[in-house]
Amino acid sequence: MTIGFRIRIVIPALAILMLGPAPARGTERQAGTEPARRGAAARAVSPITLDGDLSETDWRSAAPIGEFRQREPVEGAAPTERTEVRLLYDDENLYIGVVCYDAEPDSIIATQMSRDADLSVDDRIEILIDTFRDRRNAYYFSTNPAGALVDGLIIENDQINSDWNTIWNVRTRRNGDGWTAEFAIPFKSLSFQPELEAWGFNVSRTIGRKLEEDRWAGARLDVDFVQVSEAGDIGGLAGIAEGRGLDARPFVAGRWIDSPTTGGNVREGDVGGDFFFDVTPSLRLTATVNTDFAETEVDDRQINLDRFPLFFPEKRSFFLENAGVFDFGVSGGFGPTVLPFFSRRIGLAGSEEVPILAGVKLAGKAGRFDVGVLNAQTRPAGVVDAGNYLAARVKRNILNQSYVGVIYTEGSPETGRGARTFGADVLLGTSNFLGAGRNFNVQAFAVGVRNEGVSGDSGAYRVAASYPNDLWSLEAAWLRTEKNFDPALGFVQRPDTTRTDFSVEFAPRPSGFPGIRQMLHQLSVTRHTRIESGRLESWQLFTSPLNWTWNSGDRFELSWRHQFERLFEPFEISDGVALASGDYTFDRYRIEFFSSDNRPWKVDATWWFGTFWSGRAHELSGQFQYKLAPRLNAAASYNLTFARLPEGAFAARIFTLRADYSVTPFLTFFNLVQFDNDSNNLGWQSRIRWILEPGRDVFFVFSQGWIHEERPDGRRRFQAVDRGVTAKLQYTFRF
Repeated sequence: MTIGFRIRIVIPALAILMLGPAPARGTERQAGTEPARRGAAARAVSPITLDGDLSETDWRSAAPIGEFRQREPVEGAAPTERTEVRLLYDDENLYIGVVCYDAEPDSIIATQMSRDADLSVDDRIEILIDTFRDRRNAYYFSTNPAGALVDGLIIENDQINSDWNTIWNVRTRRNGDGWTAEFAIPFKSLSFQPELEAWGFNVSRTIGRKLEEDRWAGARLDVDFVQVSEAGDIGGLAGIAEGRGLDARPFVAGRWIDSPTTGGNVREGDVGGDFFFDVTPSLRLTATVNTDFAETEVDDRQINLDRFPLFFPEKRSFFLENAGVFDFGVSGGFGPTVLPFFSRRIGLAGSEEVPILAGVKLAGKAGRFDVGVLNAQTRPAGVVDAGNYLAARVKRNILNQSYVGVIYTEGSPETGRGARTFGADVLLGTSNFLGAGRNFNVQAFAVGVRNEGVSGDSGAYRVAASYPNDLWSLEAAWLRTEKNFDPALGFVQRPDTTRTDFSVEFAPRPSGFPGIRQMLHQLSVTRHTRIESGRLESWQLFTSPLNWTWNSGDRFELSWRHQFERLFEPFEISDGVALASGDYTFDRYRIEFFSSDNRPWKVDATWWFGTFWSGRAHELSGQFQYKLAPRLNAAASYNLTFARLPEGAFAARIFTLRADYSVTPFLTFFNLVQFDNDSNNLGWQSRIRWILEPGRDVFFVFSQGWIHEERPDGRRRFQAVDRGVTAKLQYTFRF
């Protein structure tokens, strides 16, 4: 590890530590429309056996934390089924016991049991724990009657980072009265300040067949579960500690790679690890050495029919740890347009992996500050030289749901290019706008870059306001991205443009339409103007006059999009099909149907049709899914575009097959097959994840690729290319 690497991480870390710690205190709840909910945890007298059976003496003697209320379908009404929650703790764990009574236990829905499964269709329990009681960030845990383990981080009252994982456990049981869940969450898996008298807490129960959600706190349609500000409080946690705050997670891996086209055959082994140390109870230092991402799922295929870059999400575990600290200028409903820091620029060159020699991350809280510093050193790979990359982020929490922050990055994946990015942002938010219990947010940011050899016109600026509520949802935003704005460790979609957005949604829940849960009516306008020339580049009007969801869970939508595009230079939309510069106006229409998730069979279908650039096109996408609950989840999906233009006809096709099978919640086989006719590549990846016990994992990964190529006789065939097998064992030691 170079001296420069050490200096770059130590100096920012020391500077951030000097900002705090400020006196620890919980942020007070805003005045809302319901009284604050409060509960307490009791210390267990006897050892707790984690088996889903809540008949032990400690569980029977613990008092329930209080009644639930409906959020959906009837806001504020009594639940149709009773739910009881009790809390226990000992020196090692927080235990949460949930009894879900159900008058029809045979109708309980549990379709999946794999780690981090999508439980949106299932009966489920969701838990939120705000250990710093800052009313904006929290840990998230969830399970269903099949015992699936799902966890994540809630960030700034707005979103869940569901790719985050920690060490915890849960057991469930089904019986004649319903089902039970028994959670055990180690205190070593949580960051907290021991002197706090109470933590923020909330719990939600969903009854799948009824599309009913019941909550302990914040049971209002305008309040999403991720709104930590509306959670209740739990107290009684006395004499708890995080331990020494040191975890070590070494790994050993072996891989075999065979390339029939080149005759290459590689067998290699690797060792490395991740190390975690709590500098303070709320600030964690993470280090990685000889980083390996063998267990990461491949990206979903995309074909770009636009002239702007595609966005692929981060999936690698090291970069996902405390990733919310680095979030900057969240773009609301309009998607990622400008990101000053995008971690996929580190360790990836396109879709090819660049080996990471080492990385260090300091992230967490220092008083009223959220802080994050990341430094990574890559090895040379092919035409890519070794590189060192730095990202630093500080946010100062103000008021109840607001912050001001700064960000800085340094380094560039491009060889020999010096690059720095710096910016500031602010979020002002409330869930009690004008005293009416409504959500309202205002966001703004300014970002600049200093790239070697480039000067002037290198900034990006954004202002946005949103009113995201159940009946009415409005958002307006303005973004200016200058010509030379190119963050080397970030993402920018359209430089040299000014973008204006406006969106309004009206979503009543009418009682006079039998069978209909909610009617969504949407209108949005987006406009892009070139800064340098002042000329309009594009604009679109989108409206959805009919988007209805039935009580059955089925959804049907009709929508229309009117679009104008000005090409300042020719654009090759597909191989051999080039559009001339000039103005294009076209209208697209959409018919969409999503069937209910509650059935074993599910069909989703979307059809876009109408004029398209200089001609016409049909875009078809959909998915056919079958679930043999709770072990098998299989789906076939497609994304097809058929265009006929005066310049030429083309077809873009993507086909995907998924088949996941869970033997238990701790052993799952994941299978993914994808083909697209842009790369003409058929890819197959199979992954096995075996959790020996939480924190101790075995992974097996098999991959195989084929190229669909043309023979000399004109026929096409699939030719095998690279295949690989990887085995990895990682084991966590906690001190």
